[in-house]
Amino acid sequence: MPELPEVETTRRGIEPHLSGRQLKDWVIRNAALRWPVKIPQALKGQQVLGVGRRAKYLLIQFDQGALIMHLGMSGSLRVLPADTPLLKHDHIDLLFDDGRVLRFNDPRRFGSIHWQPHPVMEHWLLCALGPEPLSDAFSGAYLKTTARRRKVAVKNFLMDAHVVVGVGNIYANEALFMAGIRPSLQAHRVTLASYERLASAVQEVLQQAIAMGGTTLRDFVNQDGQPGYFRQSLYVYGRSGQLCKVCETPLKGLRIGQRATVFCPKCQRSQGLRSYRC
Repeated sequence: MPELPEVETTRRGIEPHLSGRQLKDWVIRNAALRWPVKIPQALKGQQVLGVGRRAKYLLIQFDQGALIMHLGMSGSLRVLPADTPLLKHDHIDLLFDDGRVLRFNDPRRFGSIHWQPHPVMEHWLLCALGPEPLSDAFSGAYLKTTARRRKVAVKNFLMDAHVVVGVGNIYANEALFMAGIRPSLQAHRVTLASYERLASAVQEVLQQAIAMGGTTLRDFVNQDGQPGYFRQSLYVYGRSGQLCKVCETPLKGLRIGQRATVFCPKCQRSQGLRSYRC
């Protein structure tokens, strides 16, 4: 599933091609995505004011509201000439006044497109979300306060979109390693100092991934421009049984909340007493 950095890179890739353009029409070849797709006729002729992002949702902004897009587990967006031959799973085209389309491809059909008039943030998919991890609202003090009496594993806590948005499995594993916190530790037992390190680590790993996206993802105006995961040098995710890159201790794997979790038993002590900065 595309994570926050992939979605942010997608936003940056398509926005220059959409901003200021008029939406002339659309083609819905398959409306049966995660939820049925319905676009109001009143949007025809409306100008795109910008492309925003909230959590893993893209917001194509108009004067009257926004189209809220989620890429699901396998979705992608490309900007193409309208006569570009279709690929399998090209479900929806948004046609603009320059003769190009924003084409939504989704093999597994877990993506979604919703129209929401203003105020956009009151849509049911957005209204209960936690703060953005790269915003000033996200900090160690915020995490510590929110974690009071929370007996879930700190990794599950960090991945809860009501706590903070956009920290998926890959980046939760990496951030907990960078902060020196064992992922199975109950959230309420993590110290304020450890949460301060964790907040910084989350921001660092996401910013690194976003920065890499500018050079590792294909052009969003090419027919084969399929976004993919960033090819990062990961410290723990997907490396169970291999040696820790810091202390050479074998990494351990377990499942927390049905998600694969990998940690270093030496670098990630229970209270995060050792901190390692990548």
